[in-house]
Amino acid sequence: MLVVRPIAMSDYDALHTCAVESGHGFTSLPVNQELLTNRITHSEYSFSKSNVTEPGDEGYLMVGFDSESGEVAGTTGIEAAVGWDMPCYSYHISTIVHSSPKLGVNNVVKLLTFGNNYTGCSEICTLYLRPAFRQGLNGRLMSKCRFLMMAEHPERFSQTIFAEMRGVSDEQGNSPFWQWLQEHFFSIDFTMADYLTGIGKKGFIADLMPKLPIYINLLSKEAQAVIGQVHEKTRPALALLEKEGFTCRNYVDIFDAGPSVECDLRNIESVRESVRAKVEVAAHSSSQTFLMCNSSFEQFRATAAKAAHNRENGTVIIAPDVALALQVETGDWVRILAQ
Repeated sequence: MLVVRPIAMSDYDALHTCAVESGHGFTSLPVNQELLTNRITHSEYSFSKSNVTEPGDEGYLMVGFDSESGEVAGTTGIEAAVGWDMPCYSYHISTIVHSSPKLGVNNVVKLLTFGNNYTGCSEICTLYLRPAFRQGLNGRLMSKCRFLMMAEHPERFSQTIFAEMRGVSDEQGNSPFWQWLQEHFFSIDFTMADYLTGIGKKGFIADLMPKLPIYINLLSKEAQAVIGQVHEKTRPALALLEKEGFTCRNYVDIFDAGPSVECDLRNIESVRESVRAKVEVAAHSSSQTFLMCNSSFEQFRATAAKAAHNRENGTVIIAPDVALALQVETGDWVRILAQ
């Protein structure tokens, strides 16, 4: 059984393994001991904060682990409000018309405009599941447990939730979009820029990035072709978010031009469809599978398991091993989402 819980410093080696395996373009997991350690420390601090009434500088990082072996299968996270301590840059794709009625010319062109449009929004991030565990409902659990957390503790998160999707790059980490920017504005390759961003050194972006809008039709054909496109390994994650109601509002990443997708918290399908239920711990014969989490925040737990849900009286029967995984007893509350 895969169980999701807050990360702890004892998970450092597993997090480092995830960082190495995730490869180029996975900015939120830099292969850097200091930065990974800081992320764990900050997450521990964030989960321990009580009486939070609005999103702030909190960053919640979790791991999924096998309940039998204890092996860490992957990681997933949420930033409560981005852009306050470090800027969150993006490009917005807009459309303008160059028209001359006298000449009978009417050209529609698109622009990339540099900005900080997601400042203050909550970001779902750092989702990585190791290859050996990519089966069953594990991927869904690692992604959707964040929405169960948001539904249970909405005061900790913004009304707008977004995710930056990994853009197109090759096996060596080369991005066609970045290659054009590098040629005209930068003197560092994509992997170095990606790494510097991951470790928080974003000053060079504001220093070197063109301040005026960029006409997309002036970019190389290769760069134009990947704007708003995702890396092949990111397509399943994007499809899952699109089913939740996330959509691209014409914002893309400034390095690889991967799309950012967003959704209002109240409109996320898993938030709308999940319900609270009172626990009864007992054996049952139900074949219905649910994603579920406990009601605790500091000791958050989530898993996928069969359960017997009675909508009329608002109860759910779960097996003893599931109750143990969620750290709940009869009479406690859980949030469940039918699969």
